[in-house]
Amino acid sequence: MAVTQVAYEVEGWGVGELVVSDERVVWHELPWPRASAAEDPSQTPAHRGSGPVISRKLSRRPNGFVTEVVRLLQAYFAGERVPVEEVPVDLAYETSFLTCCARALRTIPRGEVVTYGELAALAGAPGAARAAGSFCARSHLSVFVPCHRVVSANGLGPYGSYGTGYKRRLLALEGYAAL
Repeated sequence: MAVTQVAYEVEGWGVGELVVSDERVVWHELPWPRASAAEDPSQTPAHRGSGPVISRKLSRRPNGFVTEVVRLLQAYFAGERVPVEEVPVDLAYETSFLTCCARALRTIPRGEVVTYGELAALAGAPGAARAAGSFCARSHLSVFVPCHRVVSANGLGPYGSYGTGYKRRLLALEGYAAL
């Protein structure tokens, strides 16, 4: 099993991180402005639990899948309509409900949102809005499993450590301006 971990940069967004195993995304951290390793080595982005970033730049050697996914991410954050929902991802979760949440979210079109209750219903568990919210809070496949498209019944709702401003920015990037 080959694992590739790469940090990528997106103008205006910052540095994100991608972990790929056997041509499937297993982890994605959204881009965020960060200090360079030269300025502050403790701020070098790292995938939780897998050590430091291997490289801040893509290898010059051809690695088709990783290179293509990074290109798609950069295009996505530049506002282009690219098929990130078609990128193979690891949807193996601890429970079938969590897997169903991930699968359901991948069907929500760009520019549209659902509430946590609607996501729970789409995942086959009407009334499990809190569980759907917990799924979104723990998501490790941001953009590929678009938890930013899930809102509370009475407003935008949280977006973890990225904050509601980041969530609003992602939704605006996708053409959703109602919030």
